[in-house]
Amino acid sequence: MDIQVIGVTGLPLIQKGDDLPALICDRVTFEDGDILTIASSVYSKAKGFTRELSTISPGADAVRIAAKTKEDPRFVQAVLDSSTDVLLEYPFILSEVPSGHIGVRAGVDHSNVEDGRIIILPPDPMGAAAEVRDAVHKITGKDIRVLVTDTCGRSFRRGQTGIAIGWAGMTAINDYRGDTDLFGHVLEITEEAAVDEIAAFANFVMGESHQGIPAVVFRNCRMWNGHDSVYFTREEDIIRAALRETKKN
Repeated sequence: MDIQVIGVTGLPLIQKGDDLPALICDRVTFEDGDILTIASSVYSKAKGFTRELSTISPGADAVRIAAKTKEDPRFVQAVLDSSTDVLLEYPFILSEVPSGHIGVRAGVDHSNVEDGRIIILPPDPMGAAAEVRDAVHKITGKDIRVLVTDTCGRSFRRGQTGIAIGWAGMTAINDYRGDTDLFGHVLEITEEAAVDEIAAFANFVMGESHQGIPAVVFRNCRMWNGHDSVYFTREEDIIRAALRETKKN
């Protein structure tokens, strides 16, 4: 398998109302089976999923948490507004968003955006990926796969990496259960988070500062079989349970 990785360069600074799929298609020639990865921040900017800090009035909880985290209470309020469940308040806010993704500060970001403005994660990242996939197909006639990515920290390890928060045209998990290894042993528990592995490499190409590459195309990636149950249920998630106990104490 010879995989080609293509950073989509030359995109302008995206503004609300821009046709992001069309701008990407102007700069890359797609082939059937390609995987297009798009940073959630640039999708959100195109769709207007941003907020002006000056328009946000922090509530009591935001003021209380901000006093501990040393953040702008208006920013904290935006995080709370984007969250369906707060698992941790300090030393940083760790919360769940409507899509089921759990991340620091609900993915609300104030980097790579004008001063005084913050970017919110797409409220329906799966729908966003499907929308972009359909748009590219209408423009090019090509059947591609799409990932919407975000950056996320990891327990027990320093540094951020890209993860997939939305995908279309593929399953999130490459399920090896029932397959055999090189020695004929039947695999019983192996489930590979294929979309996260691709998102992580895409993030490496995109960069985290001024690189200006919000979209990356992967070519010649094989197909796989699996499922989309990438998030643990509340009953399965031992980390969530442990955080709950910490919060009580």
